[in-house]
Amino acid sequence: MSGTDPVDALLAIRRVTREASMAASAEDALWEFTRALPSLVGRPHAERQSACTTFMLTPDARHHLIVAPMNFLPEQYHERVDVNLGHPAHVRETCMPLLLRETGNYPTFVKILQTFRAGSAMFAPLMWQGRYLGTLICASSIPATFSENDLAVHETVAAVMSSVWTAHNGADWMAGLDLDSLPERVAGPDGSSLVR
Repeated sequence: MSGTDPVDALLAIRRVTREASMAASAEDALWEFTRALPSLVGRPHAERQSACTTFMLTPDARHHLIVAPMNFLPEQYHERVDVNLGHPAHVRETCMPLLLRETGNYPTFVKILQTFRAGSAMFAPLMWQGRYLGTLICASSIPATFSENDLAVHETVAAVMSSVWTAHNGADWMAGLDLDSLPERVAGPDGSSLVR
């Protein structure tokens, strides 16, 4: 089993941060990271599908907004997710990272991603001056894909993304969206979620 090379990850984070600094908007800057992160972390597997996104807290603190999604269905782009739904809610409450090596071991796991069922997932809070901004999520279709080393890289990327989001005036970018017109995902039956 090969793991994440920390030196390679550090060099990639340096490159991606430079690219993000030149992005046209806060979301474009975050996309630089969500596109790159799945290739930096996790155990390689020929059948592996990956997804990555940020769940950014909306100004009314009632939802997480899906921002900069990679490998999400198009209809989930800028979807509002009930702030109390799933493990992103746990990260918001605790402001601590979370590694689910095998999501099947967690009866509280809620399937929010509609592209595939995550077998392994990582979550890390985006924080700025002690304030919760959102959660960085990376998921794999294969159980036991992610390790503690991967979570450390994930946390580092989340810390950098917090600064990038703030430098690109992410709050102003979000204020320019008509949030009430966007679809809302809520808890569904049997550990699922649905759009209303």
